[in-house]
Amino acid sequence: MASTQTYMGGKEFPASSFADFSDSNGRQISVGPSGREKTIMVLDRRSLDGQCLAKCLGSHKSGLEFIAVTSAEHWNSLRDEVPPLAAILFNIGGDNADNPAVAESVRALAEEFRVPVILLADSADLLQIMKALEFGAKSYIPSSVTIDVCLEAIALSLAGGVFLPASSVLAARQMLEAEAPPARLLDSMFTARQIEVANAVRRGKANKIIAYELNLRESTVKVHIRNIMKKMNATNRTEVAYKLNELFPLEA
Repeated sequence: MASTQTYMGGKEFPASSFADFSDSNGRQISVGPSGREKTIMVLDRRSLDGQCLAKCLGSHKSGLEFIAVTSAEHWNSLRDEVPPLAAILFNIGGDNADNPAVAESVRALAEEFRVPVILLADSADLLQIMKALEFGAKSYIPSSVTIDVCLEAIALSLAGGVFLPASSVLAARQMLEAEAPPARLLDSMFTARQIEVANAVRRGKANKIIAYELNLRESTVKVHIRNIMKKMNATNRTEVAYKLNELFPLEA
């Protein structure tokens, strides 16, 4: 008989169930290495909505335990009774990601728990998604997706990836192709100087050249690039260039 460990409510969980599972189409989805079961905090200030979401996600044999709480303090009162925390699924519903209260909550959660914060929201607007990433969210899931897609997004985040809705990126490209002013999108994401530096980076210019052409110190250029990387959720300047070229044609 497989060993078990008992947690909240006397429920028993297999000690080695953190592994692969199948979605409704029979595809195998890996959520991490085999080992002790881990927990996803389902954070929703609306208690009933959070409990319903946690129960629905938990009905799949993912090897993850979904625990609904209404606040970080609520979680802290339970943390000694549940498996280790793997990620936070923060459901903001109809709120916007750029709401100061939401932004501060994302920052605080990421800093306190040191696990991926995954935002679940009704909006699929690209600017809201970019704001969420800027504030520290590791993935953004619109509430229009299916349970299977939601679980895949969580699995991707646990593996170190970033989930973004393809529909939002495609919509942005279509808007640009329809002659919508991309400068408006760029202006909402970057300062005027950051736009100049970003465009120079994706043209492959070295920091010394950028500093010379923009009459800046090279150290200042490096600071701008770090801030651009943070806003784009990029790990290096090559990734910055790729993401900018995908979202905004260079002519913009």
